[in-house]
Amino acid sequence: MSEPPGATVTLAEAPTAEESSKALTAQRVLPLRRPGRWILTAVVLVLVAQFVHGLVTNPFYQWGRWSYWFLRPTILDGLLITLEVTAYSAVLGLVGGIVLALGRLSKSPVLRAVSWTYVWALRSIPLIVVLIFLYNFSALYKTVSVGIPFGPAFFSFDESRLATDTVVAVVGLSLNEAAYAAEVVRGGILSVDQGQHEAAAALGLPKSYQFRKIVLPQALRSIIPNYVNQLIGLIKGTSLVFYVSLLDLFGSAQTMGSTYPGDIVPLLLVVTVWYLILTSIVSVVQFYVERHYARGATRGLPPTPLQKLRTGLSDLRARIRREAAV
Repeated sequence: MSEPPGATVTLAEAPTAEESSKALTAQRVLPLRRPGRWILTAVVLVLVAQFVHGLVTNPFYQWGRWSYWFLRPTILDGLLITLEVTAYSAVLGLVGGIVLALGRLSKSPVLRAVSWTYVWALRSIPLIVVLIFLYNFSALYKTVSVGIPFGPAFFSFDESRLATDTVVAVVGLSLNEAAYAAEVVRGGILSVDQGQHEAAAALGLPKSYQFRKIVLPQALRSIIPNYVNQLIGLIKGTSLVFYVSLLDLFGSAQTMGSTYPGDIVPLLLVVTVWYLILTSIVSVVQFYVERHYARGATRGLPPTPLQKLRTGLSDLRARIRREAAV
């Protein structure tokens, strides 16, 4: 029966706090159902399951032969050569990239023009062409001399003796890597706020000190992710040194495939897995280096994969409890 106009509700008739809480619980807002997302998830899981099943059960892959070749001395020797060439090329390429980037940012028109020309040329020429050209460099120049242009030479040496297969591979990869690293470093330096340069100059700090202590640490936050992509490409690019007679990981597998034609697919899978391992290690190192340089730039450090896993499990348990309580 409704109250007459002007009637008041007494305190005894007002709902209690417990009753209000129960009413709010009963009227809890449920999340919006998204059937399309669940359907797409199910389709992806089915496709992944089919791919894994075919990968494991297909006899064409010959996983028994794969396990035989995976740790063979020939493959491991090629892997060591790949790591050696990658390490030397990465260091020399980064140093060359820093020099070229500073040249492109220099106020000298000559340095800017030479640096730009180098980057333009090496980014335009395919890496395989650079390697083959260096491999046949001794056909163009029998000896290499250092001295006064158009004048006497201070000393000279036989190019064919110095340019071993490893040297040719490292030099070719380093020259190519320096061109790309230069743009990565230049972009990182330009990403530093101009106010940082002005503040350092106002303090009267030397240019070299400004670069080493102020500009470069901030630029590394932008340089590292991009250069790691270059480093991963460099690891895969070492497979081309096979064409200059250096038996790296890919070259060793190719040689064994010529000797054992029936094991070509297992050998290619061996190479694939090793490259996956190498690039995964580089990616893990990248994460922790980025996390290190994120200190002071963000309110909290990015969570590690283990922390993400723990948080995900905690959220899942909490969600299960909430659903069970309804």
